[in-house]
Amino acid sequence: MTAIRVNGKTHELQDVSEETPLLWVLRDHLGLTGTKYGCGISECGACTVHVDGQAVQSCVTLLSEIGDSEVTTIEGLSEDGSHPVQKAWKELNVPQCGYCQVGQLMMAAAMLKSTPNPSDDDIDAEMWNICRCGTYPRIRAAIKAAAKEMNQ
Repeated sequence: MTAIRVNGKTHELQDVSEETPLLWVLRDHLGLTGTKYGCGISECGACTVHVDGQAVQSCVTLLSEIGDSEVTTIEGLSEDGSHPVQKAWKELNVPQCGYCQVGQLMMAAAMLKSTPNPSDDDIDAEMWNICRCGTYPRIRAAIKAAAKEMNQ
């Protein structure tokens, strides 16, 4: 049996291989389906979650790599959608199809912890997640709005 801490709760996993990608542990074993499968090779960012506050791609992060770390999914970013990034995404109507947006939100939230007042260049360098709909200008605007709220 393996234990994993996700969104502030410890979960006991039975009959789950340590080599299972974190994405499938979250979705299939814990029922946390907010994290999306995109490419499976860490190229698109749709599966981004936080491990001890750092953005990681859950499709290539194995359960064995988690250990005692705290995993945060979109469901744990805030219970009511009140995280500044979530609020900015909604206020600025960022999503188009929405598929990549969970990964975008999680990447942005992690970036704002380390770069609280990002420039356009910072955002372009850190936000490498793919958005096939091309909402990058709205993503950038939402990140700046969230940063402003977080810095007040």
